Amino acid sequence: MTNAVIRSSGLWTPPESVSNDELVACYNNWVERWNRDNADAIASGQTEPKAPSSSGFIEKASGIKSRYTIDKAGVLDIDRMRPQVRRRADDEISVMAEAGLAAAREALERAGRDPADVDGVICSATTMQRTYPCIAIEIQHALGIDGFGYDMSVACSSGTFGLINAINAIETGQARSILLVTPEITTPQLNFRDRDSHFIFGDVAVAFLIERADLAEGGWSILGSRMKTVYSNNIRSNFGFMNACENPEPAFEDRYFVQEGRKVFKEVCPMVAELILDQLQSMQLAANDMKRLWLHQANINMNLMIARKVFDREFSEDEAPVILDEFANTAGAGSLVAFHRHSDGFAPGEKGLLCSFGAGYSIGSVIVEKRAA
Repeated sequence: MTNAVIRSSGLWTPPESVSNDELVACYNNWVERWNRDNADAIASGQTEPKAPSSSGFIEKASGIKSRYTIDKAGVLDIDRMRPQVRRRADDEISVMAEAGLAAAREALERAGRDPADVDGVICSATTMQRTYPCIAIEIQHALGIDGFGYDMSVACSSGTFGLINAINAIETGQARSILLVTPEITTPQLNFRDRDSHFIFGDVAVAFLIERADLAEGGWSILGSRMKTVYSNNIRSNFGFMNACENPEPAFEDRYFVQEGRKVFKEVCPMVAELILDQLQSMQLAANDMKRLWLHQANINMNLMIARKVFDREFSEDEAPVILDEFANTAGAGSLVAFHRHSDGFAPGEKGLLCSFGAGYSIGSVIVEKRAA
């Protein structure tokens, strides 16, 4: 069996970012108007008034201070409150492919590689812009790769599950080199009129280049991986092409992302910590052998609880870095973006762990070791 190596990574962000203050100002203006328009129903007890939000509430609840978005104007337009995207012609590159392509090109450039060196593209993200042709094949075509591509999705574990698929393709001899691309265009999934969730997601794309160990200089050896899924309705999106067939057709707002946040927190955190500790034990490793945990960036409080359970001690920010403040929740890209931003300072032989967790429930974990250059 051939060993696989994470050779490099690349990142794309939209040029625009929305701060908590900007998001809250728009939301509160909408709340004020909604309460005024529904004053009679509120007064008669037929409906409850909408509560305003605050930047302090958002940061305390999530650790988020801002998020990147593909369309700031649409998100902050009180009459729209969702991104506006121009419909592209069939011969134009899609939004997701364009984002993923930029991240993939950076990953190739950082490794000094050419698309001719790549055999396949895996595009793994929470949701796909379309069903077919595959976004992965579109990226493959744009790069001029003579090989294969396919799409996959495992909600917020899409990035790590895709990474494990890429590793498996290398180790079984299916390919010499794979580009894993995770373009998470998540702000269109949000109901920006829902106080409990309108701040959660941000847009980003990240790419990893996975190669055969005998072809790669430096990078990260793969020591082990693990995947786990448990069915839960506590994080859900009912959006899909079948909606148009439903009778009666659901309201537009019913198709957005929804979650039972408290239940998710209570159920997922111990499950993730248990999986990580069991994986480490099975490999005869201890938590303190991990110089860094690159955890899924969904919520600062979840990350803090999981890291404490794993390390069984107080830990430094460097041991479990957070990118939530700048990026918000980037779904399947979160742990990969954290790795891209915070994988420096490792000496050969030092180890770290990437771990995702989210809807499904799903958990993906990959243990890596820094190689000599």
